[in-house]
Amino acid sequence: MAIIRKQSGNFLEDFRLGQVFRHRGGRTITEGLTAHYTDFSFTASPLHRNLEHARASGYAGIPVPPGLVMAVAFSQTVEDVSENARANLEYVDMRFGAIVYPGDTIETETTVLGVRGSRSRPDLGVVHVQSVARKQTGDVVLAYERKVQVFRSDPDAALDEGSIDASPVEVSLEIPAYDASAPHARRAHLSSPDTYLEDFEALAAGDVIEHARGRTVTDEHIFLTGMLDNTAQVHCNRTLIERDPERYLGGQLVVYGGLPFALCLGLSSPDVADNSPGDLRYATGRHTAPLFAGETVFASTEIRGTRAYPGRPDLGILDVILRGHKIENPGPDEKPVEIFYLERELALRRRSHYA
Repeated sequence: MAIIRKQSGNFLEDFRLGQVFRHRGGRTITEGLTAHYTDFSFTASPLHRNLEHARASGYAGIPVPPGLVMAVAFSQTVEDVSENARANLEYVDMRFGAIVYPGDTIETETTVLGVRGSRSRPDLGVVHVQSVARKQTGDVVLAYERKVQVFRSDPDAALDEGSIDASPVEVSLEIPAYDASAPHARRAHLSSPDTYLEDFEALAAGDVIEHARGRTVTDEHIFLTGMLDNTAQVHCNRTLIERDPERYLGGQLVVYGGLPFALCLGLSSPDVADNSPGDLRYATGRHTAPLFAGETVFASTEIRGTRAYPGRPDLGILDVILRGHKIENPGPDEKPVEIFYLERELALRRRSHYA
């Protein structure tokens, strides 16, 4: 009888510059997955929860929230790119495109842009990739780059070190056309009354909104990680961690980064995105500290400014910094620890046209 030990994922020495991964599986997004995501993340926007409101806004159905589009597309890359990772370091130039509805299928392709070994940790290095996600029509729904810290299997193995430029990808957020004849004001009560563009134009750059709600993450994160098809063992294989705890962050299972990402978006939604047709771009984002089961996520939004939306007088663009934090030693001597940072650009409705 033979015992065949399978290896999953790639190690640092396995990556080649210009290598293209056409990731396996793909994922059809269902109504159940969309509802579960919005419930978990505290997403408040009626656009992602109220079918009649979505239809009245010109959508064919409930559009899938940007955080879920990101989580599904990202998770498809894990098996090839980051299953043997220690940490995800940075998201770069994440741009949203075509509307995704329940019933749409997302498939993702990734190109290796850079490989470099670590000078201080011979067992680690960094891989830089570009990923493009499309739905069944061929339309791009998401394009982004990311940098990930990956383990080496053999510290002496040669690396294909270097970097190449990312290919240009045309992608812009799809938003239904404004219908002046639609009774928008009749539905204005469904969203927060102070989340129109004009409300943020009245704020100063540097003003910070501290969002009121928090969300404790329990061992449910393991189920949610699997539900999103993320196969990275550092999020779900406790035995792996216990065999060599010093090798891994905190010596325990780390919550998949897409979950605090989703929670920060959701916790901020009633104060920032209730009247948003979608997120346009995340210039950069990173997880600044790990999150573990039993810890609670809080969020804040720093205002950077507003600007016109080209060709859409009914809309504007809000630039913010979204931050997530957890609390160490809750009580008199508690200390907030930042866990997430995201430079976010989102489209917002103007009160003059919608209320």
